[in-house]
Amino acid sequence: MRDYLIIGAGVVGLAVAKELKAKEPNAKILIIEKEADVGFHSSGRNSGVLHAGFYYTASSLKAKFTKEGNEQLTKYCLENNLQINRCQKVVVAQNKEELTTLLELYKRGIQNGVNVELISQEELDSLFTNVKTYKQALLSPSTSTVNPKEILKHLKNELIKSGVEIKFNTPYRSEFKTAAKKIINCAGLYADKIAKEFGFSKNYKIVPFKGIYLQYTKADKFIDTNIYPVPNLKNPFLGVHFTITVDGTIKIGPTAIPAFWRENYKGLENFNLFEMADILATEAKLFALNSFGFRNLAFEEMKKYNKSYFISLAQSMVKNLDKSGFNKWSKPGIRAQLLNTKSNELLQDFVVEGDSKSVHILNAVSPAFTSSFPFAKWVVEKYILS
Repeated sequence: MRDYLIIGAGVVGLAVAKELKAKEPNAKILIIEKEADVGFHSSGRNSGVLHAGFYYTASSLKAKFTKEGNEQLTKYCLENNLQINRCQKVVVAQNKEELTTLLELYKRGIQNGVNVELISQEELDSLFTNVKTYKQALLSPSTSTVNPKEILKHLKNELIKSGVEIKFNTPYRSEFKTAAKKIINCAGLYADKIAKEFGFSKNYKIVPFKGIYLQYTKADKFIDTNIYPVPNLKNPFLGVHFTITVDGTIKIGPTAIPAFWRENYKGLENFNLFEMADILATEAKLFALNSFGFRNLAFEEMKKYNKSYFISLAQSMVKNLDKSGFNKWSKPGIRAQLLNTKSNELLQDFVVEGDSKSVHILNAVSPAFTSSFPFAKWVVEKYILS
């Protein structure tokens, strides 16, 4: 019998295996993945941004792991000659109200030990000439972008060399319950369903949100840093922003459109009638109650299918923008966002449940990619080896 069975070869599953192997070199570890390789879902479809860690309250797990995760993944990329774009990031305000929230983000950054600076419009002009703000902006020098699939494949090869067994094209089935001494559920979009088989996730359900970016295809590079709006701190989405990918491509997004089934990427691809009925019932309830402002969120997000409107949301953050250059939609991603079914609120922080037989990572949403190494270490020490 194997010591550990990890369900899911996303970044969290791979990072947990890496940490377990470091702590128990002789452990027999099997990772099962329903797809043909790593990176088919959230981990391989995310923006590639290594976040700095200033969005989150100091008491949260996200605050605890994002700063450290940024440092560790940056080091990992540099040591292994993996691509990284040290493009930094600015958060800009539109008005007096947003300036108040910007100052709160600065305060959180300082509390979390993150390198953040408040800069004036004049200082912003000297750094990034095409970016505009209301009075002040927040500069994050440690934000960068990477190639998520490149990192995932490097991790996969490292693990295989260390003796970890990975079986692709192998979806979780109930008989896997007895395949190892301990089961670690890192199944992303299906983590809640698997957890329920083990008696966990009783008050939780994953609600999928679709994220799409719009790419700039012209040759001119009108910005050279990531530009974000001031977010609504009451929900976990960061708003439409400019991202510069690791290869220098400029894109705006993402959307946070409620999806109709868990892998609702494009058209009827991966269509699941049961899932659609279940998710639509949940979304109808959230819409009727307007929980966490879901009704307004749904209307606002649906408007983003209008390309002109979508671009206009980003346009307000820069002085000059050639709108005709944005004409290529990126590959969609799905955010596996956990909902508390008792309070009808979205969970903002990472959520883990477990016992001596199994551990279930239920809410590993952004910035889970950035946080993956220290988060995995915490999961291993607190839930797996304790």
